[in-house]
Amino acid sequence: MSDLIKGGAFLLGPVDEKTVFIPEEFDDMHLMVKNMCLDFMENKVLAKVDEIEEKVEGVTTGLLREAGELGLLSSDIPEEYGGEEADKITTMLITESVNTSGSFATAFGAHTGIGTLPIVYFGNEEQKKRYLPALATGEKIAAYCLTEPEAGSDAMNSKTKAVLSEDGKYYILNGVKAFITNAAWADVFIVYAKVDGEKFTAFIVDADSEGVSIDPEEKKMGIKGSSTCSVILENVKVPVENVLWEIGKGHQVAFNILNIGRFKLGAGCVGGGKRGIQLSAEYALQRVQFKQPIAEFNGIKEKIAKMVMLTYAMESLIYRIGGLIDAKLEEVKSTGADSAAIVNAIQEYAIECSIAKVYCSEALDYIVDEAVQIHGGYGYSQEYAVERAYRDSRINRIFEGTNEINRMLIPGTLMRKALKGEVPFMDAVFGLGAELKKLKEAEEPQESLAREEFILDKMKKLFLMAAGNAAQKFSEALTNEQEILFRLADIAMEIFAVESALLRAKKILALKGEEEAKYPIMITQCLVNDMVPKLDAWASEVLAGTLEGEALEKTLRGLKMLTSYKPINTYVLKRQIADAAYEVKGYFLDRR
Repeated sequence: MSDLIKGGAFLLGPVDEKTVFIPEEFDDMHLMVKNMCLDFMENKVLAKVDEIEEKVEGVTTGLLREAGELGLLSSDIPEEYGGEEADKITTMLITESVNTSGSFATAFGAHTGIGTLPIVYFGNEEQKKRYLPALATGEKIAAYCLTEPEAGSDAMNSKTKAVLSEDGKYYILNGVKAFITNAAWADVFIVYAKVDGEKFTAFIVDADSEGVSIDPEEKKMGIKGSSTCSVILENVKVPVENVLWEIGKGHQVAFNILNIGRFKLGAGCVGGGKRGIQLSAEYALQRVQFKQPIAEFNGIKEKIAKMVMLTYAMESLIYRIGGLIDAKLEEVKSTGADSAAIVNAIQEYAIECSIAKVYCSEALDYIVDEAVQIHGGYGYSQEYAVERAYRDSRINRIFEGTNEINRMLIPGTLMRKALKGEVPFMDAVFGLGAELKKLKEAEEPQESLAREEFILDKMKKLFLMAAGNAAQKFSEALTNEQEILFRLADIAMEIFAVESALLRAKKILALKGEEEAKYPIMITQCLVNDMVPKLDAWASEVLAGTLEGEALEKTLRGLKMLTSYKPINTYVLKRQIADAAYEVKGYFLDRR
């Protein structure tokens, strides 16, 4: 992991699998933490799931404190402040494992992530000493107050104001924060307000401060057991020493914490995907129709296989990103990092964090939707866990910046990095003609993984063709072409996810041999085969929205060369993948 890869650079050329962390590299400590967390969820949380859903007083907060006693709340908190100071891989394992319960996971994630991390990364020494030990144990619960009635995706449109008191000792805060997770239970709020109505700034606000009040609970579609309320701030006196980082730099705190939040949300979706496979496989094996278990029908097998494929892709990309962020933060810490250096380290992989959020939230939605379908009418009944999983999943596409916002961020951030010279995007675009000439003479390899690598390389050239033409046609006005940005994001996400699956399969093959790599190779073959028609259609849309006439016709001919491939029979592979899931009644690649 010594050769750190620039964020977004995966789109420009091949990636060495040796630089990628994969779940098969979990060490004994990783697995111990994971199993401890899964045991806690099974024996403590899921045993009280009905009480959680009904918001029985003290149940969720009590469970959070029990999690704190096990060290599950403090993986990101430095040891000197009572934390475990674990690597990001451990944090992802905890986040994944907790997400077998949507409501508890929401409370857990809001506390350990966006509620606590602003103080971990941006707090001064006094703030860390005062707040982090209690947050590490669950003695105090944290919440994150960014969204307002008129400031959702447009967070900088905040109306909450902060005015310095005449004696200079306090900032007086006034405003309303909406849809705040953990609001009714929180002891500490991270609040964003504009100093003098202009300078967007983060504050640490104690919940028992005079002037803080909480509206009634929102009545929600899903995650009903989590607390979601508006927080009212009326002349709240916040000591000046509770300013988080610097006046006017709240946006850097907010957006970088959201990057981590997006990445962690993706990890949670991995846990949800595994749970969906388990519930679906168990039900399909015991539900008999037409004198046989429905698991034996090939149509059901295809659904189960797709669930496994998506979960494998999610898992691969999440731990790939975790390894990248760990390596970057270690590099920064070795040089005596300050908050500004940490900001830059987190920002490096903003593209990948957005990909994790969008790809995984939509993959999980597919999985729980198919889980309901496999259950048939029973899937629509509250007596079955998939009904709640279906409702709970939907919020993930809205949390941490909507998927639409994140789709615009993916190509937008890449273009900004290119303009700054951080990634050689335009060099790759201008070299595309020569690359296409080489491809005319190239033959598609026959052997597994070499074929998939060859096709994936062509898909990266497809992205460069679509994005390069769009960038040259619209220049800075590309930000207004949202449909094009969405499609470029779709292409980039699919490439990153499938490449993560491929790199994992290659590394498993190198480390553990053919038998261990058997199913990862099958899954990768299916993912690559299914990817090409989608990217062909998406790139065609972008080019048709960018070019016209002879230029369009010529470019589409080049596109056709990139998307030409020999399809394989994925039906037989998917049936084998489903049978492997039935054998263990769940996700068979899970490391325990």
